[in-house]
Amino acid sequence: MAASALEIEKNPKFRALVAARKSLGWTLSIVMLAIYFGFILLVAFNKELGNLLGAPLGAGSVTTVGIVIGLGVIVSAFILTGIYVLRANAKYDELTRQIVEESK
Repeated sequence: MAASALEIEKNPKFRALVAARKSLGWTLSIVMLAIYFGFILLVAFNKELGNLLGAPLGAGSVTTVGIVIGLGVIVSAFILTGIYVLRANAKYDELTRQIVEESK
């Protein structure tokens, strides 16, 4: 017979899984917010940086430094997502499997 939801919630491994996922999720969210808002606030309040961001990458180039840094902000979101997925595949999936096995 399968375990009830209450029995699973009382499992120490389940509580550890929930706490670990929550901690990593909040940490990565805060990092992403710091990257995004840091970029926006620097552009808004630092005129010298604003001028630098508008500078072309090279002579005759239409791509600016700001576009490259903006793409870096977007790429950082993919990297942080990758970190979460790697951690989930390496640690959380194993804990989930153990919890399921114990609840059978």
